[in-house]
Amino acid sequence: MKQMELRISNDAAKWYVKELELQPGSALRFFPRYSSGGGLHPGFSLGISVEPPERPLLKQELEGITFFIEEQDGWYLEGYDLVVRYLESLDDIEYIYEADPDRPTTSAG
Repeated sequence: MKQMELRISNDAAKWYVKELELQPGSALRFFPRYSSGGGLHPGFSLGISVEPPERPLLKQELEGITFFIEEQDGWYLEGYDLVVRYLESLDDIEYIYEADPDRPTTSAG
């Protein structure tokens, strides 16, 4: 059984750097937040925050930025990999939750 993964495309990393005016050495946290919108789990969506990691469960470094998910937020992605990619046609970010066929998953709704 493989561990969950955080996979951010280079174009997505560049978009975050530009949109959030991130400087090299900055860190961007992905976390579950209460929301009326749809995410992987009903009532939650993925939020972001510029802050240093404390206990990162998953992390990836691109464009001089550390992208991460804290251990306490791992429940949100259990059974899934988070793929973050840039959509040029919309000049926006897309979050894709890829289920691992070798890993048991929980129902998202």
